[in-house]
Amino acid sequence: MPSTALEAQPTARNGAALLSLDDVSIQFGGLKALDGVSFDVREGEILGLIGPNGAGKTTCFNVMTGVYQPTSGEVRFAGEPLGRRKRFAITRLGIARTFQNIRLFGNMTALENVLVGADAHHRTNVIDALVRSPRHRREEREGEQTAREVMRFLGLERRADELARNLSYGEQRRLEIARAMATKPRLLCLDEPAAGFNPAEKAQLMDLIRRIRDRGLTVLLIEHDMGLVMGVSDRVAVLEFGRKIAEGSPAEVRSDPAVIAAYLGTEADDVEDFHQEGTL
Repeated sequence: MPSTALEAQPTARNGAALLSLDDVSIQFGGLKALDGVSFDVREGEILGLIGPNGAGKTTCFNVMTGVYQPTSGEVRFAGEPLGRRKRFAITRLGIARTFQNIRLFGNMTALENVLVGADAHHRTNVIDALVRSPRHRREEREGEQTAREVMRFLGLERRADELARNLSYGEQRRLEIARAMATKPRLLCLDEPAAGFNPAEKAQLMDLIRRIRDRGLTVLLIEHDMGLVMGVSDRVAVLEFGRKIAEGSPAEVRSDPAVIAAYLGTEADDVEDFHQEGTL
């Protein structure tokens, strides 16, 4: 029986690095978007990656997923250097992501959008598809099973046959997560998944992220909402102007003078105001 995207795995939190950035820099002309960034994402954890606008957070995601090639340094996943691998090859290795701006196929159904993710591991070719070979039919069945399981997990099963453009904003956000999970990743990278959410939706998202982690996935989270990041993350790394300025537990990062200065532009006479701030 083939494994599925929701096959429960024991959550390993033994400190082993699943993804590592080692002194990664990337330069666009005269702009250094990342400058010697190093951190690990440990197996089975939720790591929050935060920083002011322009800090380099999304650039980090783009380097990890093959959109950009670092100017120097190395990215390793499960001990393997990603090097100059193509994006589809990185997806097959086990890294999936969502985007700041929703990128769904609006004229396709919700199920068809998730099937795009499930297709990441298909090995059949055009000839197999044209002649409807047994292997092609088997992969189609397995892909639909995976897609429907993921949609059920995310509460989208009743919307499977709706066009993606007709779903509510919150459902479209969850559909993007479903498509990423259908690739059967080990590491799920979420880029500002709470953007545009109200407080109730943010609370539901926090619960969803924990449930995803509890199914055996490791989660890397970019988010501007401090309450969400500090409430759901096991550890937090902070970027400013392309450099890492802090890393540690949410409590340690929240109280770090460099982090407070990065967000408030001062050493912060009243740290408590920063602690209670809802958005970064």
